[in-house]
Order: sequence, then C-alpha cells, then structure tokens
Amino acid sequence: MAILKVPVTPTDHMQGDKNALVVLVEYGDYECPHCGHAYPIVKRVQRHFGQRLAFVFRNFPLSEMHPSAQVAAEAAEFAAAHGRFWEMHDGIYDNQPALGVPLLLELAEELKLSAPALGTALSDHEYAARVRDDFLGGVRSGVNGTPTFFINGHRHDGPFEFDDLVAAIDARLVQAKATA
Repeated sequence: MAILKVPVTPTDHMQGDKNALVVLVEYGDYECPHCGHAYPIVKRVQRHFGQRLAFVFRNFPLSEMHPSAQVAAEAAEFAAAHGRFWEMHDGIYDNQPALGVPLLLELAEELKLSAPALGTALSDHEYAARVRDDFLGGVRSGVNGTPTFFINGHRHDGPFEFDDLVAAIDARLVQAKATA
C-alpha cells in the first residue's frame, strides 16, 4: 500500500477541522471525468462525517490526456491567492463539460475576482510552480491516475463510491480512536 510522502501542511487546500481524526487527501484533475464523478461523492462524504473529517485537494493535472487540466489548476491557485480556492474548485467541477479558459474567466467574474488578472496569471503561468509541486508530490506518493485518495496517509486502492469511501474512513476512524 502506497503512503502519502508529502504530509498535509497549512499550505494545503483544506476543508473541515485541521485536527480531525481522519484526513482525506485527493489528488485530482479538473478535466478528468472520474474526478468529476467523484466530486459530488466527496461532498456527500464530507457532509456525512462533518467535523470528524478533513478534506484536502491537491492538483494532479494529466495534461496529455486533459488539455485544460493544467490551466484549470492554475486558475484554482489564482483563486486561492485571493481566498476563493474552494469556490473556484467547486465552480470548475460544477461546470466541467464547459471547461476552458472562457469558463475560468467567467467563474473569476462570478467570484468577484479580476478576469483580466486571471488571464495574465494564466498567460504568465504565475501559479504553475504550485501546481507542479502538488503533481510531483503525488508522483512521489505513487499517484499514477486520478482521482487518487489517501486516508490518513494511506492510499485508498478500492472504489471511490460513497459506501466504499465511508467504509474505508470508518475503518480509519476506529484505528485513530484506538491510538488516541
């Protein structure tokens, strides 16, 4: 079983209690149809566990297969720099079939971010290093496709349907409570 090589830090994009007993990390690609399928499942899992679960998203754009994945990840990082990561993340997945620069600029406007500044940041690849760091951390951790999930630092190699993720997280909660 693969282990998460890059520990979760305050620089990660996290939702939930940073001291939660279980941390779910996703390496995702905004254009990947499997990630698009997983997106509402993860939201449901988050609601199910509430403050017992922290969720971290890391970029893993598979640019050769998904030509808009890199630019989408950079747009999400642009939004993060303005305190709007999760809104951009959700907006991209909610509109995945329309993914492209026009959608990203439209989402920026909806989020009250400067579309021209986003355009410049994308042209200059201002956030490419952050995306690359996430990607390389994923490679070091054995990520070779998306979505890839880690639960308390251990790769989840099973299905990522709701019941499967809940069962895997429940098992980690039992372990975490036993060692707490």
